[in-house]
Amino acid sequence: MRKQFAEFFRKLLPSHGGTDPGAVYQGRQEKDDNLQLALDVGRILEENGIDVAYTRTTDVYQTPFEKAKLANESGADYFISFHRNSSPTDNQYEGVEVLVYDKNGTKYDMAQNIVGALGELGFREIGVKERPGLVVLRRTKMPALLVETGFINTDRDNQLYDDNREEIPQAIANAILGTLMEETIEAPLYYRVQTGSFRNRENADRMLYQLMDQGYPSFLIHENGLYKVQTGAFQQLGNAINMEQRLRDAGYSTVIVTK
Repeated sequence: MRKQFAEFFRKLLPSHGGTDPGAVYQGRQEKDDNLQLALDVGRILEENGIDVAYTRTTDVYQTPFEKAKLANESGADYFISFHRNSSPTDNQYEGVEVLVYDKNGTKYDMAQNIVGALGELGFREIGVKERPGLVVLRRTKMPALLVETGFINTDRDNQLYDDNREEIPQAIANAILGTLMEETIEAPLYYRVQTGSFRNRENADRMLYQLMDQGYPSFLIHENGLYKVQTGAFQQLGNAINMEQRLRDAGYSTVIVTK
């Protein structure tokens, strides 16, 4: 049986750290942006019922081999590495990209969704690229992604990064959660929080987009002639109840459903 949505275990990797600052531009160090972004994405995933582990939560140095080893020992289902890109000349390139070992499986779908989500914030979408030679993509046993969140030595990317400090981790987390929901939608799920059931697709889409804009990982299913808007997919009832309460506090009428 495939793992349920709430059982997915994520290993988040803030790259560089300690004596390795990563790319540096006008006093800005890549390791600082990476760590904060990983912590912010992890917090959002945890709030949505995902177990999250980190290779580091403080300013320490680890080699790529050590990071891969930590991931493999953790038994994580996915490995996500956060970076800022850099070019030989300042302000030479701009945009976001995600690197993968190969363009196969759910990791490729997740990578595309992350690029698209960041593109909606204004970043140029470079796309998804294969990099089988990278240690953290080659030596990890689980599907792995390396997210390049803009060029640290490009002023426009830094402006977008700073102006969207809250929106960037939310966009990445939504892309991750949305991908996993698509992957598990055909598996027997336990508890979901339903916020609406409509005969008209347009009304359902309106509620779906509203929920997504507010940071709720939501999706739409068509069942028995109705378009149903649902949020989350949890094995534990308590996680579903917590999500239901959050939605009710936000003004939505909800019901917990099972499948």
